[in-house]
Amino acid sequence: MADITALIDIFSEVRTLLARAENDFDWSSWEDETAALEEIDGLLANLRAGNPPDTHTMRVLFAPTGPMQEVSLSSGWGNRFLELAERFDEVMAS
Repeated sequence: MADITALIDIFSEVRTLLARAENDFDWSSWEDETAALEEIDGLLANLRAGNPPDTHTMRVLFAPTGPMQEVSLSSGWGNRFLELAERFDEVMAS
């Protein structure tokens, strides 16, 4: 099982980035910031309760052309997304 504390750290950083006012959600599957934050908040709530969300659900968020990458690329934080995706992959591999 992946390190829950590390996943909480990663998704907390993701939440901060997704909450930026200048984000563009047009190319993501999320309708808007509220939808994105609701999904991330749900994942964080499960992680904090010690119940890791479905692995597939988490992986889709970090997938190439997944919703987070689409927001990151259209909002100017694509490199930061790649760093978080790499950390996520390392945690999931452990």
